[in-house]
Amino acid sequence: MNGPWRQAWPWLAFAAVLALAPWAWGSSAGLALLSQMGIAIVVCLSYNLLLGEGGMLSFGHAVYTGLGSYLGVHTLLRLAEGGVGLPVSLVPLVAGLGAAAVAVLLGWVTTRRAGTPFAMITLGLGELVWAASLMFPDWSGGEGGLSADRVVGPRVWGISWGPAIQLYGLVAAYTFLCALGLFLFGRTPLGRLLNAVRDNPERVAYLGFDPRFIRYLALVVAAFFAGVAGGLGALLFEIVTPEVFSAQRSGAYLVFTVLGGTALFWGPVLGGVLMVVCLVWLSSITQAWLLYLGLVFVAVVVLAPGGLASVALRMARAVRRLSAADGLRLVGPVSLALVAGTLVVLGAGALVEMLYHLPLRATLGDEVSYLGLSLPTRSPTAWLGALAMALLGLGLGVWARRFWPQHLGHRQEGAPNGQA
Repeated sequence: MNGPWRQAWPWLAFAAVLALAPWAWGSSAGLALLSQMGIAIVVCLSYNLLLGEGGMLSFGHAVYTGLGSYLGVHTLLRLAEGGVGLPVSLVPLVAGLGAAAVAVLLGWVTTRRAGTPFAMITLGLGELVWAASLMFPDWSGGEGGLSADRVVGPRVWGISWGPAIQLYGLVAAYTFLCALGLFLFGRTPLGRLLNAVRDNPERVAYLGFDPRFIRYLALVVAAFFAGVAGGLGALLFEIVTPEVFSAQRSGAYLVFTVLGGTALFWGPVLGGVLMVVCLVWLSSITQAWLLYLGLVFVAVVVLAPGGLASVALRMARAVRRLSAADGLRLVGPVSLALVAGTLVVLGAGALVEMLYHLPLRATLGDEVSYLGLSLPTRSPTAWLGALAMALLGLGLGVWARRFWPQHLGHRQEGAPNGQA
């Protein structure tokens, strides 16, 4: 696969997924989740412009998504009053431009230093904006926030944006265009200079370019796309509170962008999907979801710094290099490894759920529900059974390594970095 087709097919596949996803999840709740995934993808891609492309660790990215959300709600309120004749479909653009305008001011301060000082300055500004939002309730709505109706303003082609499928179509269009815009920005001279500033700012300065100004422009661009995501969030939820400026939001953007992978462009796309899966689905089935998320994050940072996307890419490359004979030899070890991993996850999960339930026994009872089973926390059998399952999985994993073809192991060890 060579030429333009090699560059175009991922985008065609991405567009196809966005277009066909409502067929798989056609309910209102499913469309709402898909819309949240699209918004999260734009946020993570905009954050990766700072972290992955520019090496700028920001703890205040929620400032720009939050501003986009508030500007989106205020724009909807003005539309309801009849003071603005703007189509609702352009509200995210207004939010993005407003966030970029604020970044023009704040970015001049935050990009004066790089590295750890930059991270600390963004953290301080994020807390400052969050506190200021509570100090001006007329603008922010106070702790209760502001609400608005998205079914306002002039209709284009008779679209009201009220039905969930219409709003998802708008979110999907913005998601595709924002992703494409960020991809193309990374291939402009400014995007290449941003990569150079990340790797060697002294050499960039020696060539006559100001590293600080390059970081500044990148921050403004990232703020624009973050503001667009915030505006889409305002249309989806029709309410916004000062919580959108919180450090927890910025931390979530960091965690899931790193989980998806900052080394590849499509890594933050995976991170955005994982963000919604964890914050909406995983948090609804277990109270210990933050513990699981923390364990996975630590494991990814230690074992796969390139993120889950880079792991998937290396696995795909390894599979393509396998011969038919090697593939047959790997069926047994891979199957055994999958069984071992499943046992470890199930056993460790049962231990975590029971440990997490211990302080709550007085109010929730002695039994904890786990995958449809009721585990009695007072019974030694439940604890020993979960521990035995986890240890059995570890033993099977060690045993499975004995059956791995040795020549494949040597090939992997001798592969160039990033190509294994």
